[in-house]
Amino acid sequence: MTSREVAERGGRQIAARGDRRLAEPRVIATEAAREAVRRLRAARGPLMFVQSAGCCAGTVPMCFPDGEYLTGPGDLLLGSVACSPFYIDQRLYHAWHPGQLILDVAPGPPEGFSLAAGEGLHFVTQWRV
Repeated sequence: MTSREVAERGGRQIAARGDRRLAEPRVIATEAAREAVRRLRAARGPLMFVQSAGCCAGTVPMCFPDGEYLTGPGDLLLGSVACSPFYIDQRLYHAWHPGQLILDVAPGPPEGFSLAAGEGLHFVTQWRV
Protein backbone atom coordinates (compact mmCIF):
# COMPACT_ATOMS: atom_id res chain seq x y z
CA MET A 1 0.00 0.00 0.00
CA THR A 2 1.42 3.38 -0.93
CA SER A 3 1.60 6.26 1.54
CA ARG A 4 -1.03 8.09 -0.52
CA GLU A 5 -3.41 5.12 -0.24
CA VAL A 6 -2.84 5.00 3.51
CA ALA A 7 -3.48 8.76 3.81
CA GLU A 8 -6.65 8.51 1.73
CA ARG A 9 -7.92 5.77 4.03
CA GLY A 10 -7.18 7.86 7.12
CA GLY A 11 -4.25 5.78 8.34
CA ARG A 12 -0.79 6.81 9.43
CA GLN A 13 2.42 5.05 8.67
CA ILE A 14 5.16 3.94 11.02
CA ALA A 15 8.69 2.90 10.14
CA ALA A 16 9.63 -0.75 10.15
CA ARG A 17 12.90 -2.60 9.67
CA GLY A 18 14.63 -1.88 6.39
CA ASP A 19 12.83 1.49 6.14
CA ARG A 20 9.68 -0.35 5.12
CA ARG A 21 6.47 1.52 5.93
CA LEU A 22 3.56 -0.19 7.69
CA ALA A 23 0.11 1.26 8.12
CA GLU A 24 -0.67 1.83 11.80
CA PRO A 25 -4.00 0.22 12.74
CA ARG A 26 -6.76 2.80 13.15
CA VAL A 27 -8.64 0.69 15.70
CA ILE A 28 -7.10 -1.40 18.46
CA ALA A 29 -8.50 -3.00 21.61
CA THR A 30 -7.39 -3.57 25.15
CA GLU A 31 -6.94 -7.16 26.27
CA ALA A 32 -10.14 -6.86 28.31
CA ALA A 33 -12.08 -5.77 25.20
CA ARG A 34 -10.57 -8.54 23.05
CA GLU A 35 -11.51 -11.12 25.68
CA ALA A 36 -15.06 -9.72 25.88
CA VAL A 37 -15.38 -9.94 22.09
CA ARG A 38 -14.07 -13.53 22.07
CA ARG A 39 -16.59 -14.57 24.76
CA LEU A 40 -19.43 -12.77 23.00
CA ARG A 41 -18.53 -14.32 19.62
CA ALA A 42 -18.51 -17.79 21.21
CA ALA A 43 -22.00 -17.19 22.62
CA ARG A 44 -23.60 -15.16 19.79
CA GLY A 45 -21.59 -15.84 16.62
CA PRO A 46 -19.96 -13.24 14.35
CA LEU A 47 -20.16 -9.63 15.55
CA MET A 48 -19.75 -6.13 14.21
CA PHE A 49 -19.12 -2.75 15.86
CA VAL A 50 -20.49 0.64 14.87
CA GLN A 51 -19.31 3.95 16.31
CA SER A 52 -22.09 6.17 15.05
CA ALA A 53 -22.89 9.83 15.34
CA GLY A 54 -26.55 8.95 15.80
CA CYS A 55 -29.02 10.30 18.30
CA CYS A 56 -29.89 7.17 20.27
CA ALA A 57 -26.68 6.44 22.12
CA GLY A 58 -24.60 9.41 21.07
CA THR A 59 -21.07 8.36 20.32
CA VAL A 60 -20.73 5.08 22.22
CA PRO A 61 -19.63 2.00 20.30
CA MET A 62 -22.46 -0.35 19.51
CA CYS A 63 -21.94 -4.10 19.21
CA PHE A 64 -24.36 -6.10 17.05
CA PRO A 65 -24.58 -9.59 15.59
CA ASP A 66 -22.77 -9.28 12.24
CA GLY A 67 -25.08 -7.90 9.56
CA GLU A 68 -27.76 -6.69 11.96
CA TYR A 69 -26.76 -3.06 11.40
CA LEU A 70 -26.92 -1.93 7.78
CA THR A 71 -23.92 0.23 6.98
CA GLY A 72 -24.20 2.94 4.35
CA PRO A 73 -21.99 5.16 2.20
CA GLY A 74 -21.29 7.42 5.20
CA ASP A 75 -19.79 4.57 7.23
CA LEU A 76 -16.04 3.94 7.17
CA LEU A 77 -14.63 0.48 7.87
CA LEU A 78 -11.97 1.45 10.40
CA GLY A 79 -10.54 -2.02 10.93
CA SER A 80 -11.42 -5.06 13.00
CA VAL A 81 -11.26 -6.18 16.61
CA ALA A 82 -10.90 -9.91 17.27
CA CYS A 83 -12.13 -10.67 13.72
CA SER A 84 -15.14 -8.34 14.12
CA PRO A 85 -15.41 -5.39 11.68
CA PHE A 86 -15.47 -1.92 13.26
CA TYR A 87 -17.30 0.87 11.38
CA ILE A 88 -17.44 4.58 12.19
CA ASP A 89 -19.42 7.46 10.75
CA GLN A 90 -17.00 9.29 8.42
CA ARG A 91 -18.02 12.73 9.65
CA LEU A 92 -17.44 11.70 13.25
CA TYR A 93 -14.06 10.19 12.39
CA HIS A 94 -12.89 13.40 10.71
CA ALA A 95 -14.40 15.63 13.42
CA TRP A 96 -12.49 13.73 16.10
CA HIS A 97 -9.31 14.26 14.08
CA PRO A 98 -8.12 11.00 12.58
CA GLY A 99 -6.11 9.08 15.08
CA GLN A 100 -6.25 5.68 16.67
CA LEU A 101 -9.44 4.46 18.33
CA ILE A 102 -9.07 2.16 21.34
CA LEU A 103 -11.93 -0.18 22.22
CA ASP A 104 -12.22 -1.02 25.91
CA VAL A 105 -14.83 -2.17 28.43
CA ALA A 106 -16.23 -0.36 31.46
CA PRO A 107 -18.65 -1.20 34.27
CA GLY A 108 -22.32 -0.62 33.63
CA PRO A 109 -25.06 -1.77 31.27
CA PRO A 110 -24.76 -1.21 27.51
CA GLU A 111 -26.37 1.87 26.00
CA GLY A 112 -28.82 1.89 23.13
CA PHE A 113 -29.22 -1.40 21.28
CA SER A 114 -25.69 -2.67 21.86
CA LEU A 115 -24.91 -6.15 23.13
CA ALA A 116 -23.32 -6.16 26.58
CA ALA A 117 -19.56 -6.70 26.84
CA GLY A 118 -20.20 -9.17 29.64
CA GLU A 119 -22.03 -9.32 32.94
CA GLY A 120 -22.33 -5.69 34.06
CA LEU A 121 -19.99 -4.39 31.32
CA HIS A 122 -20.33 -2.24 28.21
CA PHE A 123 -17.97 -1.22 25.41
CA VAL A 124 -16.33 2.22 25.40
CA THR A 125 -13.86 3.96 23.11
CA GLN A 126 -11.01 6.37 23.60
CA TRP A 127 -8.88 8.21 21.03
CA ARG A 128 -5.11 8.36 20.71
CA VAL A 129 -4.01 11.20 18.43
